[in-house]
Amino acid sequence: MSQSVQELAKLKNVFQGQFLVGAAVNPRTLVDQRDLLREHFNSVTAENEMKFERLQPEEGRYTFEHADRMMDFAKEYGIGVRGHTLVWHNQTPAWVFEDGSGGTIDREGLLARMKSHIDTVVGRYKGEIYAWDVVNEAVADSGPEVLRESPWLSIAGEDFIARAFEYAHAADPGALLFYNDYNESVPEKREKIYTLVKSLLDRDVPIHGVGLQAHWSLFHPDTDDIRRAIERYASLGLKLHITELDVSVFAHDDKRTDLKEPSAEMMERQAERYGEFFGLFREYSEYITSVTFWGAADDYTWLDYFPVRSRKNWPFLFDAAHQPKPSFWKVVQG
Repeated sequence: MSQSVQELAKLKNVFQGQFLVGAAVNPRTLVDQRDLLREHFNSVTAENEMKFERLQPEEGRYTFEHADRMMDFAKEYGIGVRGHTLVWHNQTPAWVFEDGSGGTIDREGLLARMKSHIDTVVGRYKGEIYAWDVVNEAVADSGPEVLRESPWLSIAGEDFIARAFEYAHAADPGALLFYNDYNESVPEKREKIYTLVKSLLDRDVPIHGVGLQAHWSLFHPDTDDIRRAIERYASLGLKLHITELDVSVFAHDDKRTDLKEPSAEMMERQAERYGEFFGLFREYSEYITSVTFWGAADDYTWLDYFPVRSRKNWPFLFDAAHQPKPSFWKVVQG
């Protein structure tokens, strides 16, 4: 392959002018995947290092070391940063919801803690992060309720979501603010997400976009459902980000542990799926302004040993040696 073709085939170059191409990173991959990240991606987001429990494990004690290291990496190579995430029912330390006397904090106290955290975190990186996932996974997967049960909801009430966006916007008026969720293309949950986001817009809450996590597989979801979800969210007049893209080679109910390498059939199907997905992203690039993989290469993924222990997964465009897979060529060749 000639040098010019190699240059052209870098992901960030292929989609220049359409959307940013990002990867989730952690302290390990910032080292092990440094060259791959620098060459192919023009956006990064912290896999875990900007979540509440990592940044403020104890009240008033902030631990920014790993998050700052990612920011330094991004600055060095001129890479954009998405912030993930400010308010979530998971990975939030228990003290946030406690009053210090063994009881539950009251609504005003909880909102004050939320504001203090957002002021500190968003303020630290003001002007350096182009978008934040402000509220993560607040919608119920099933049942009649729009919002899932959580301490945020039970203590502060449903307007904790609006407050989070208002606090984030005040802390950095230049950052794009997103609601982020998974199963975003499942029709039942799609409509709940739409309902929530529309209610925020109707109240003039400063929300700028919807994050589609896109934890997909060889089998699910159907591309028609993805298309409907993109169109439904885009109808609100908001930006769309694909925030946590990976394509598992296993179906959700597949529990086998005997596979040591992906089959040729799996890699062929994965390439087809990635081709379909990026065909949609290209088609709707008027609305989709950032596509972030939840990792960069198959040597590390959160899907390893989850949800099935002792099982490897191979969900990305690059293999464990950081070489392009059939999926990569399907994506870049359109």
